[in-house]
Amino acid sequence: MTNLRHLIDQGEIAPMHRPWPRAVVDRETWKDAIRLLAEGQCTLLALWGEREFVHMALIDSDGGEPGVLSFGCHEGRYASVARVHAPAMRLERTLRDLSGLQPEGLPDTRAWLDHGRWPVRHPLGQNEPHGAEPERYAFLPAEGESLHEIPVGPVHAGIIEPGHFRFTANGETIVRLEERLGYVHKGVESLMAGQSLQRAAILAGRVSGDSTVAYALAFARAAEAAQGIEVPPRALWLRALMAELERIANHFGDIGAICNDAAFPMMHAQCALLREQVLRAAQACFGHRLMMDRIVPGGVRSDVPAPAAKALITLLAHIRKDFPELVELYENTASLQDRTVGTGVLSQQLARQFGAGGYIGRASARTFDARRAPGYPPYDQLRFEVPVLEEGDVDARVWIRVREVEQSTALIEQILGGLPAGPIAGAAATRGTGALEGVSLVEGFRGDVFAWVRLAADGTVERCHLRDPSWFQWPLLEAVIEGNIVADFPLCNKSFNCSYSGHDL
Repeated sequence: MTNLRHLIDQGEIAPMHRPWPRAVVDRETWKDAIRLLAEGQCTLLALWGEREFVHMALIDSDGGEPGVLSFGCHEGRYASVARVHAPAMRLERTLRDLSGLQPEGLPDTRAWLDHGRWPVRHPLGQNEPHGAEPERYAFLPAEGESLHEIPVGPVHAGIIEPGHFRFTANGETIVRLEERLGYVHKGVESLMAGQSLQRAAILAGRVSGDSTVAYALAFARAAEAAQGIEVPPRALWLRALMAELERIANHFGDIGAICNDAAFPMMHAQCALLREQVLRAAQACFGHRLMMDRIVPGGVRSDVPAPAAKALITLLAHIRKDFPELVELYENTASLQDRTVGTGVLSQQLARQFGAGGYIGRASARTFDARRAPGYPPYDQLRFEVPVLEEGDVDARVWIRVREVEQSTALIEQILGGLPAGPIAGAAATRGTGALEGVSLVEGFRGDVFAWVRLAADGTVERCHLRDPSWFQWPLLEAVIEGNIVADFPLCNKSFNCSYSGHDL
């Protein structure tokens, strides 16, 4: 039986790629990998390119070790993944925008991140001058009687990042939603090239500010794998503490915001108070409310002072006292339940196909959690459950967040009780003379964050690719809103809470 391991064994293994293998494969093996994706035997983790190579990270759908397949595009072309596997569509459109590599058979050839405003085309490829005026973006047509379009954005009324939503509706019922993103493209991958590890870590932590811990951790783990850095146990536990604080803070914010979009601002206010207390605890422990720049390759930048650890214990007690009352209020408020139950249903089949991570996937029966599989320390020493529901609606996505808050508070309590003594940073292992490559997958509050890095012989970053979970979640928002009314879009959108900045890089 063909599986990911079999495909990797057919290729030429990259000798300095850790901890999972990367293999350069021929055209037939590349097509076999696409077939495995189409048949649901593998899940797509990432797809990116550079001047002459396209890379695809995969994991077997039944678990196991992930792997990376690379195909040499000597004529600038490769077999499109999206031709038979829809989750790759926007990734391939972006890959073409950035590198100039052409996916053969790509069903949608419109540009994605490149809006025609960049000074050059293909900045990660040949750096060709842009020259021409930007073309008008052609939204997909919809046919039928009594249809009308509602354009929303890219500038919104709230303090949020830009994104355009084009609704086609029949009366109040949404027939189609099409998104256009890319307005906040920052060129992170270009900025990474040639940077020191320390500078690159700072950039990684700013891909999506609400997930700064997750991104910094993903980048650090990839860099550490490449260099063979041994991270001290205390640093590993402190990283987990930061990650769980970030998870709780964001879940509190989301639960409140969802209720606010269902016209229940009191929940919004109360959840905001809880979130503020978490952020203040993070400030006391790590010197920054969002814990930005606290995780670095090799360890962490600062330790937790003893008084701050006591403040965390007080925070946990406060959450356990106040949060259940809010949960009960949510559950027993008929107006909230009327808006959230049965709204914006994501099917289990789509969640599996797109590899939806975090609360979106787990609310639709997908059990994947990167802390468990492929897993990373110290979660192998901690006890926690991964909550899973099957309904797939807004209500289920709220309940997954509720249960994850409960699990994260228990994890923080375990971490405080078992925090090992010792240093908080390690030293790099002896380096080789050639380029080194590392890859990682960590669990952020939205889902799994992927990082791949290649280091040059002098230790600087030669190439880095970071993938936000939103890449596989934004398209699903288009799917779940169909058949719902226009007034329910803010509710569905907030229950997904995809990242504009993390997607636009």
